[in-house]
Amino acid sequence: MAGYRGLIAVVYAIAAFGLIGRPGAPAAAEPHADYPVATDSRIGGDDNQIRFVMDFSRKVDLRAFTLADPYRVVVDLPQVVFNLPPKSGTHSRGLVKAFRFGLIMQGGSRIVFDLNKPARIDRAFSIDATAGQPARLVLDLVATDRESFMRTVARQSQPQPAATTGAIGRDPAAAPDDKAKPIVVLDPGHGGIDNGTVASTGVAEKSIVLDFALRLRERLERSGKYHVVMTRTDDTFIPLADRVRMARIRQAALFISIHADALKKGEGEAQGATVYTLSETASDAVAAQLAEDENRADIIAGIDLSHEPGDVADILIDLAQRETKSYSVHFAKSLVADMRKVARMHKHPMKSAGFRVLKAPDVPSVLIELGYVSSKDDLQHLTSDSWQDKTAAAINQAIDRYFAARVAGPATARTAR
Repeated sequence: MAGYRGLIAVVYAIAAFGLIGRPGAPAAAEPHADYPVATDSRIGGDDNQIRFVMDFSRKVDLRAFTLADPYRVVVDLPQVVFNLPPKSGTHSRGLVKAFRFGLIMQGGSRIVFDLNKPARIDRAFSIDATAGQPARLVLDLVATDRESFMRTVARQSQPQPAATTGAIGRDPAAAPDDKAKPIVVLDPGHGGIDNGTVASTGVAEKSIVLDFALRLRERLERSGKYHVVMTRTDDTFIPLADRVRMARIRQAALFISIHADALKKGEGEAQGATVYTLSETASDAVAAQLAEDENRADIIAGIDLSHEPGDVADILIDLAQRETKSYSVHFAKSLVADMRKVARMHKHPMKSAGFRVLKAPDVPSVLIELGYVSSKDDLQHLTSDSWQDKTAAAINQAIDRYFAARVAGPATARTAR
């Protein structure tokens, strides 16, 4: 395996870094008294500089970033109602060819600017309403060259230094003894514009899984056995490819993605935790639908996942994944056994599905659905400090057993890559 690991890494990196997006068609948002309302927009400027202004009924948070091929600027917002004049966004002005807008998921809206040529985001901010003036979103764009534009896009796709420091908690090279510790990556699902599932009480999956992951990190670090990396430590959206990339860049020994499931009304009832490993063919129809829903988050957030690696890359990646899958399944079995002692498990607790966060070819990976937020009993457990503590302890025990077996067996070298 070592002989072609480098080639696999190159092929996989090209595939992952190539996943740059094209947003979908805008969707209509239903008016709601709780949502900010966009009432007007205007663009001023020329081929060198543009200012875009959109009026709102109240101030909105925003996140702006760029995408390439074609050149675009994307502004993510909380859910808003777009009550704009007809044909808004259809006319070209200077740097901006056109813009479109709409609801992209429950709780999230988006504005996408198609550009006539490369541009950088000079400023993006919102201001409160004042006497006689509405709240406003302001976006300033300045012309740039393709090389600079592509550097910005690449930088946005990399884990940021500040976020990395906060997520890891310690510098991987800070002490020699850290280098010998297995690196465990904890991946709280969703975040930012992507709420995940939302319980009837209003609590979002992204908050539940982040709380749990932070609790698990604290326990693992307290043991002194592992170096723990988190893909996010706050309410930030991280594309699926970036989550996998964080684990691969750090040569992680284990990747654990944490989620909480839900069933839609009319789809029956389900309870308990489930552990997933990667499969191109899901183990049942429910698992397939869940994987499809989770993977769609990247398309929603501007990352186009329609371009898969070619046949040669698929073969190379598959060769690496065969070994990795066996480790993943072994760990999943330990997880189910240890979690069963303290937590309610699903009637079929171990499944497989095509989750993209499990597709690192050289990092054993599992996805844990802690329970169903659509279940009143599960939700009570998921939001309980006592339940989280017990479940985190069980996962910690499974991790200990997994690495103890690795050290005792012939695969020792993989824990210290």
